[in-house]
Amino acid sequence: MISRRTLLRGLLGGTAVSVALPWLESMTARAAEGGDGGFPRRFGLFFWGNGMLPARWTPKGEGLGWTPSEQLMPLAALSPKLTVVSGMKVGTPNSVPHYAGAAGFLSGAAVENAYGENTFSQPSIDQVIAQKLGDATRFKSIECGAEAGDGLSYNGPSSRNPPERSPHALFERLFGAGFTLPGEKPLVDPTVALRRSILDAVTDDATRLKKRLGKADQVRLDQHLEGVRALEKRLARLEESPPNLAACKKPTAPLADYPDVEGRPMLAEKNAAFAELLAMSLACDQTRVFSVWHTMPVSNHLFPSAPAGHHQLTHDEAGDQPAVNGIVLHCVEAYATLLRALDAVKEGDGTLLDHCVVLGTSDVSLGKTHSLEEFPILLAGGCGGKLKPGLHYRSPSQENASKVPLSLVRAMGIDAASFGAGAGQVTDGLSAIEV
Repeated sequence: MISRRTLLRGLLGGTAVSVALPWLESMTARAAEGGDGGFPRRFGLFFWGNGMLPARWTPKGEGLGWTPSEQLMPLAALSPKLTVVSGMKVGTPNSVPHYAGAAGFLSGAAVENAYGENTFSQPSIDQVIAQKLGDATRFKSIECGAEAGDGLSYNGPSSRNPPERSPHALFERLFGAGFTLPGEKPLVDPTVALRRSILDAVTDDATRLKKRLGKADQVRLDQHLEGVRALEKRLARLEESPPNLAACKKPTAPLADYPDVEGRPMLAEKNAAFAELLAMSLACDQTRVFSVWHTMPVSNHLFPSAPAGHHQLTHDEAGDQPAVNGIVLHCVEAYATLLRALDAVKEGDGTLLDHCVVLGTSDVSLGKTHSLEEFPILLAGGCGGKLKPGLHYRSPSQENASKVPLSLVRAMGIDAASFGAGAGQVTDGLSAIEV
């Protein structure tokens, strides 16, 4: 039996050091990252609530010869760098309107605690990627969004990454204390080097201990040490200048406040500010994973010129829903604003957007019926040459929408055998969008 007081011990510069252990079964009596041309690949997610209007969404033509639909017209100028995937269906049960679709597509698994917390049962795609690649940057991932809400970035059940709702607060976090431009000498904590070296000093002791543990405890120990190593990697980055990326510069600070105008929040203005901050955070390699939660599922946000809240209109507006159509156009324009900010940053012979893939999606297709067929899926950027831009792929058989996230995870350099769980699980990506 391993004592609860057991420590991993070693010597560092002649000084004894130790690392505490996590709880192990053996402590009880019953125990048994790279991109194109040196530029990293980045992943982004742009989400809006309440879906779209399928009849006005799906482009005409397939392959490279497609024409933007009415609702995709804000993206027309970016169409060479945009792939539209249509005709896909979320494979998980539509058990809770809006939230089941969001969980089913973003995590590939059914929503948990239906009509209660409505939590994801698996990590969302941004965190699947961040958990593998996030240690390479100062911030594992960045979450933000213009509308108030908790976002849908999940590490696992009941574990969210709440988005930043203030552009100014995000600016201070990214470009305030702790940020240095390439070539600037960073401020170094004199104890960082000591803390960074501790894990190396106790490696031999950890190896000996593992031989005494069962398989479950070996996994726990590895996970614990990986967490310590991840912290030390972040500490190490404080000792180094940021990558020498020519596009990196400190952006202008956004407004301190974005007050409502005639009772309507300044959603577009806040989104534009977030877009500029995100572009520079990627260019300066502060992070390689981000998510933008523009509006949330069941959002009743009052958009400009709309006679009522968005969710209410999706159910109550008669006819071909012109007000809902206008709101969808606003959300697509907000996505386009983000893409233009990324595409304006030059990196080598291309742009920042060329080294990204930015997934644009929602929680349903037709909001009126909460449909999970014809699910809205937009992909911008070529992910450093790993994805085919400029396509319209139309599924001939309502394929499982989880194929798309699996392709994206793999395009980011992660050797994933599958994505999702249960009815949402897939082992094959969408080959039509892969290089």
